[in-house]
Amino acid sequence: MFNYNTLKKILFSFEPETAHHIGEFGLKLLGNCKIAKSYMEKKNYISNPKLTQEIFGVKFENPVGLAAGFDKNATMIKAMKSLGFGFTEIGTMTPMPQDGNPKPRMFRYPEQKSVQNAMGFNNLGAHTVLKNLKKVYPFSIPIGANIGKNKTTPEEFALSDYKTLIKKFEAFSDYLIINISSPNTPNLRDLQNEKFITELFVMAKELTNKPILLKIAPDMEANVAIDLCKSAINAGADGIIATNTTIDYSLVPNCQNFGGLSGACLTEKSGSLFKEIARELFGKTVLISVGGIYNGKEAYERIKNGASLVQAYSGLVFEGPSMVRKINEEILELLAKDGFENIQQAIGANLK
Repeated sequence: MFNYNTLKKILFSFEPETAHHIGEFGLKLLGNCKIAKSYMEKKNYISNPKLTQEIFGVKFENPVGLAAGFDKNATMIKAMKSLGFGFTEIGTMTPMPQDGNPKPRMFRYPEQKSVQNAMGFNNLGAHTVLKNLKKVYPFSIPIGANIGKNKTTPEEFALSDYKTLIKKFEAFSDYLIINISSPNTPNLRDLQNEKFITELFVMAKELTNKPILLKIAPDMEANVAIDLCKSAINAGADGIIATNTTIDYSLVPNCQNFGGLSGACLTEKSGSLFKEIARELFGKTVLISVGGIYNGKEAYERIKNGASLVQAYSGLVFEGPSMVRKINEEILELLAKDGFENIQQAIGANLK
């Protein structure tokens, strides 16, 4: 019988970025085929009152979402429910189209179930992505829009890029994410400072009433990360997403010395920083955990540590299209085992 292990062998015979394009082609076909889409949704999508939450005034039927970076141009949204995701995030989009960094810029490490990318915000630009988004929004699951500045935009004009993007995408997304934590745009992480973050969120809240979240990197001391998150929240941020990819190359033997690592190698580092942030900020803002989540046990631990939602991406490469269903099924089992009637009772349980 044809299963994901068979497909994985075929996909892994291709260079990773090529394999991603093949996957995108397949998911676009799936999204436009009603019979196949309906079949996959019934198989993978879990809608259960025990997992349902209302966040930002929006209904999330399960807590597992797709992280940014997979669907950069909003071309695969229609297939996301078929993969089981309770919400999806597109981007990162920049105002102008951008080719990204030179190839090869994506690498897989099967033994570590990890991926390394140095893509550099390659995307078709805000105008084209918005056209794609308008075709599907509003969608049956929430959509987040992840936005970043163009590589050629100097730091002193970065606010202008984010202003342009907020104005474009706020009406066609359920929430927005400020990305200043990718390691693949030169000097972008330099914007992770209290002054810029404060200016950015003050401006953003003047432009829209849509929820706006900050996504942070895992490669800083916990006290620095907490201070940055507090600055964002004080300036109006509606939530924190922790974390982006890491530039700690000690996590994978013989990896490249550029780009960001994600997948299982990031589990401990991301989970540890998230836990520190949640100790300070749980109950004060919405917390979303991402980084090395590919099974229900890890997802549930992040939830008990304060995450209302979790996200996955690299795990899909190794686990395949049944991954999200399995995560949600395991969360339901763990909720029952701990005697919780619903996910809200589990969120932050380790902190209470």
